[in-house]
Amino acid sequence: MNTRLYKHKIPYIKSNFRSEQYLYTTNFSAYEKQLCEMEIKYLFNIFLKNKHFFSSKYVDPSRSPFIKHCISIKYTGSTLEDILEQIIRDSFYADNFKVFYIHIENETLSFHESRKIEYAIGMNIKGEAEMKNPEIVFGITKVSGKWVFGECESNDFSWQSHRIKPYSYSNALNIEVSRALVNIAVSNNKDITLIDPCCGIGTVIIEALSMGINISGYEINPSIGTNAKKNLEHFEFQDVITIGDMNSIINHFDAAIVDLPYGLFTPTTIEQQINIIKCVRRIADKMVLITFEDMDRYIINSGFSIIDRCSVSKGKFVRYINVCQ
Repeated sequence: MNTRLYKHKIPYIKSNFRSEQYLYTTNFSAYEKQLCEMEIKYLFNIFLKNKHFFSSKYVDPSRSPFIKHCISIKYTGSTLEDILEQIIRDSFYADNFKVFYIHIENETLSFHESRKIEYAIGMNIKGEAEMKNPEIVFGITKVSGKWVFGECESNDFSWQSHRIKPYSYSNALNIEVSRALVNIAVSNNKDITLIDPCCGIGTVIIEALSMGINISGYEINPSIGTNAKKNLEHFEFQDVITIGDMNSIINHFDAAIVDLPYGLFTPTTIEQQINIIKCVRRIADKMVLITFEDMDRYIINSGFSIIDRCSVSKGKFVRYINVCQ
């Protein structure tokens, strides 16, 4: 198609349009379900009932380990023809675009039917399509009897590269859990101050820094702390880790993420675990605590209230996640 015929049109610019409503799709395994539901609750202030949801809030899908797509809704309709009529009415114009049909859970549409829908939409957008390296991707889908069309952003999963780092321990939190914990701790306010006072090999630190979160880390074990610093250097992140006792911390933070040590590499007693919780009560307003056992009594005795909880599995281990204030 000759774009010179449409020079009088205003081209659609990627991410120039911000919608009043967004459609998000998610994906998670059975053992991640509770964690995903908790993350979505703190990012969007909604309860996830399906693997898709609508929200008036925009969140970059790459922030979450569970969000796959985000459609900035431009048009809605009862039928596909309704969408096509609106595209034609507005002489909708875009260059270097691709149309992608997004399958919602329990979708029965075949591959060939999906391609026909993409073709029908693409043929009515004025401008040049680009199938291999599009600058803009438009999403089209049908959800709960309603057709939805708009710019589609996908999780780029670039954070997956953090899985391979110079130093790693088998008991460390994985990157999916770590990213979700950061989102739960900061909610949708990336300006808050965050601390991981038992940061171990630095997985939570790396994920927070990759999202632009202001985080600090402490690690009492010099060997582990040194390796954590090398991990940060490997990914070219600023060194925000202090090797030392968290009891020496004098600054105050909005939130803390604590993967409570249980003595695998550094001997840890119940008294030491209790002291960690009490120290966090002193230095942070909010705590996201990860444990391998019920610590409710000690959490409450420290002065925190448990406002939310879920669990996530890792092999034979079950980690309990408590949100405390």
